[in-house]
Amino acid sequence: MEEFGRYRRESRPDYTKNARTLTYLVYWLGAETAFFESDVYDLAELDANLAAAPVCKFLRDRGLLVEDPDLHEDADLVWIETTLAALPELVASEVATWVAVLHGQGRRESEPRGYDGIRRYLSTLQPILTAWTTDGVTTLREITAADAKTALDGLAGHARRGLAIALRSLFRALKRERVIFSDPTRDLPVGDLKSVPRSVPSDLLAGLLDETKSPLGRLVIALVAIHALRGHEISALHTADLDLARGTLEVRRGLLRHTLYLEELTHQLAADWLTHRQQRWPGSLNPHLLVSQKSAVDPDHPPVSANLLRKAIPRGLTMEGLRQDRILNEAAESADPLKLMRLFGITEQTALRYVTTAHPECTAKLPR
Repeated sequence: MEEFGRYRRESRPDYTKNARTLTYLVYWLGAETAFFESDVYDLAELDANLAAAPVCKFLRDRGLLVEDPDLHEDADLVWIETTLAALPELVASEVATWVAVLHGQGRRESEPRGYDGIRRYLSTLQPILTAWTTDGVTTLREITAADAKTALDGLAGHARRGLAIALRSLFRALKRERVIFSDPTRDLPVGDLKSVPRSVPSDLLAGLLDETKSPLGRLVIALVAIHALRGHEISALHTADLDLARGTLEVRRGLLRHTLYLEELTHQLAADWLTHRQQRWPGSLNPHLLVSQKSAVDPDHPPVSANLLRKAIPRGLTMEGLRQDRILNEAAESADPLKLMRLFGITEQTALRYVTTAHPECTAKLPR
């Protein structure tokens, strides 16, 4: 317990829940035996004043923990496997092939997607897959172009677009893996829902950083409002991606990397956050740049949640709104799509869309 007290002071100023948990374990089981990870978590579930993750990390570092693989399973992967188990065997095998392709395990090398994104795709497909199997479909080879189009009947807007994209992804992957002979979604119209980017009112932007006091929140605002990063890109940042000496930050975008050159404000906010993190969680081994109270000591080293990032943005604003406003402002200043592509790492089509919105007089069709 004295050793854990020193560890606790190094990793976090106050963690009485964990001290209480370790006290119970040592009292009942002794201090010279290995502890089962499942027992630690079962004990923590008995009382809200007990906690498990930091205690398990402390025991693991000292070779006193017998780990339980079931406690480290990916929740999204478990959901995917459960969903596949509810489908007929052959259909489940075909959908599992598609999941493997999305995860970068297909015949051809491709950018791997995370199980969280695959889960969103599969949740979109789940109702139509269930409907098809209920109607007697035993293999996706039986699906025709008419069936695919019928699946979109009655849908509109983002719901229709989302299902169309998921269907095309599914059958395109099966065709590439030679599971099916022809792709019934090859001519399936997806639609174009690209909306016009909107700017954020200036009164909401005024004093944006002053409204946020936490070092994490101020850094998140800078990365969104100045460098136009998306939420999932921010949560995926690693500490090793930040180079304060060179003033750069590497952004992970699948197999690609986009380099941000930090101006003085963001550089200072990043340095403030690293100082705060070191003082608050000096013993944290989480490789992610941003950590929370839970993720800093979680042995699985997860990224921060999307909800935590959203809470960092002042009320009345959204991360996507701030990002669009930043790109739109740059488009209004330069009217150069190539500059937008280099600065924000966006595609040619996206850059042209922002320039068209900012300068409609330059891109409008002239009267005949």
